[in-house]
Amino acid sequence: MTDTTTTPTNERPGSYHHGDLPSVLMAASADLIAERGPHAFSLREVARRAGVSHAAPAHHFGSARGLLTAVATEGFELLERALTEAYESDDDPREQLRRGGSAYVATALRYPGHYAVMFADELHDPDDEPLVIAGCGAYERLLECVERIRDQLNPDLDVETAATMAWATMAGLVVLSPSLPNVAEQNDLTFRPIDELIERFTAFFMEGFVHAR
Repeated sequence: MTDTTTTPTNERPGSYHHGDLPSVLMAASADLIAERGPHAFSLREVARRAGVSHAAPAHHFGSARGLLTAVATEGFELLERALTEAYESDDDPREQLRRGGSAYVATALRYPGHYAVMFADELHDPDDEPLVIAGCGAYERLLECVERIRDQLNPDLDVETAATMAWATMAGLVVLSPSLPNVAEQNDLTFRPIDELIERFTAFFMEGFVHAR
C-alpha cells in the first residue's frame, strides 16, 4: 500500500527518476485532497507535487477520474486490511464488532484523502472492476463479522440491515468527529472521545442485534 505521508513535493517537474511512479502520483493525489478537498484536485498540481511533467498523470491513469478511481480503490484496500486485522485479533463477536468500528474510523482519519473519494461516485468510476472488488471486499468483512453474531447469538438477526447500520454509524462518526468537541461545549454536554463512543455504540448494537426479530 502507498504511504501517503511521503510525497516528493519539492522536486522540480521532470526530476522524478526512480521508484513506482503510479504509486507516487496516487500518494500526491491523496495528500492534495486531504489538504484542499476533492473539488480542488487537478492533474497539474499532482504532477508538480510528484516532480514529474504535467502529462505524466494522464499517461498512467488516462484522466483525473481514472487517477481518483485508483485512489479510491487503494482506500478500500486499506480499509479491508484494517478490518481483517481487527476481526482476527479477537474471537468474541462483540469485541470483533468494536474493534472493527475502531479500525474503520481510524483508517478514515489516517487516510482522509482516500476516504474523501471512496464514496464519491461523481469523482471516480463506480463501475471500475478493481474498485468494485475492493469495495465489496471491505464490506464483506463486516458482513462476516455480523454473520458470526447471528450464528452465535441470534439466528433471527437480519445480517444485511445490521451491517448497514453499523457501517453507516461509523461513517457518520467520521464526518462528525471534527465538530464533536465544539458541539459538546456549546450544548454543555460531556465530550466523549471517539473510542469511548465506539464502545458505547457497540453496546447499543449488540443489545439490538441479540434481541432483534
